[in-house]
Amino acid sequence: MAPKVQKSKEAKAKAAAAGGRQKKKKWSKGKVREKANNAVMFDKETFDKLMKEIPKAKLITPAIIAERLKVNGSLARAAIRDLKAKGLIKMVGDHHHAQQIYTRNTG
Repeated sequence: MAPKVQKSKEAKAKAAAAGGRQKKKKWSKGKVREKANNAVMFDKETFDKLMKEIPKAKLITPAIIAERLKVNGSLARAAIRDLKAKGLIKMVGDHHHAQQIYTRNTG
C-alpha cells in the first residue's frame, strides 16, 4: 500500500472553509398579516356610529369596538368609559383588570 500524501496546512484550511458552503434550506416566513391602520381619534361619522350601534350590542369589549369602528384599543377603552358614564351600557360581572366586558343597558 502506498503511503498517503499529506496535505499542506493551506489546502486543509481551504477544504474546511469550502465544506459548509452548500445552499441552506430556506424556511418560509409564514403568512404575513397586513398591519391594521386604525384611527387614533374619533371623527364625526365614527362617533355617530359608536353612539348608534354599540349600545345596542349584546356583548361590548374594547376589542369588538376596535374591530367594528377601526379605532385603536386605547380609543375603544375611552369610548367604553364614556358610554358607561352616560348610562348606555353596564358592566357584566365584577371588574377585571385585563378584560372589560359590558352589555347593553336594559331598562
